[in-house]
Amino acid sequence: MTVRLVNGVFRQLLPAILLATLLAPALAIGEDMNESVLLLDFEDETNRKWEIVNDGVMGGRSKGFVEIQSGRLRFHGELVTQGGGFTSVRTSRSLDLSSYDGLEMRVRGNGRRFEVEVNDDHRYGWRSVSRRAPFETSDEWQTVRVPFSALRATVFGRSVDVPTVKLAEIQRIGFYILDGKDGPFELEVDSIRVYRSG
Repeated sequence: MTVRLVNGVFRQLLPAILLATLLAPALAIGEDMNESVLLLDFEDETNRKWEIVNDGVMGGRSKGFVEIQSGRLRFHGELVTQGGGFTSVRTSRSLDLSSYDGLEMRVRGNGRRFEVEVNDDHRYGWRSVSRRAPFETSDEWQTVRVPFSALRATVFGRSVDVPTVKLAEIQRIGFYILDGKDGPFELEVDSIRVYRSG
C-alpha cells in the first residue's frame, strides 16, 4: 500500500521534476552569458608593451604617444589630416576570443571618436587587413561595448571583401584615431574585457 502511494506521488511529481531539470542548465547558461571577463588591465607588467604606429608610414605628420601610469593606458597626441590622418597604438597578443561576443572597455577621452582594432593577421594580397569598429568618448569615465559583429575589414582605410575575423586566432589589439579632424586627442583606457550577451 505504502509503495503504491509513493509510486503514485512520484508519477504526479515527475513532470515537474523533469521540467526543473531541463530549465536549470538554461538558467545557468543565461546567467553566465551576461558575464564579462577581464582581458587586459594595465597593472601587470606583461600588459605594458604597447607601440605607436603613426601615419608617417604613408607620408603623414600625425603624432601619437602612449604612456601607462597608475594602471591606465593613455594614448594622446596630435592628428594631422593632410597626407595621412591617423595614428594608432597596439599590442601583440595571441588570443582565442571565439567564446565571446565583443569587447567591453572602460574609457575616457576628449569627446573624439576612436576605433578599436581586433586583428587576426589576415592578408589581402600582401597587405594586412585591419578589423576595426568605432566608439565615442567623453570627458567622463564610461563603459562601452563593441560587438565583434561591428568590426569592418579595411586596407589603408578602404573596405575589402574578406572572410569574417577569426576570433580564435587574434594576434593584435589596438586603438586608432582617424576621425578626419585636425587637432589634439586623448584616450585613457582603464581596462579591456570580453563579454557574452544572453
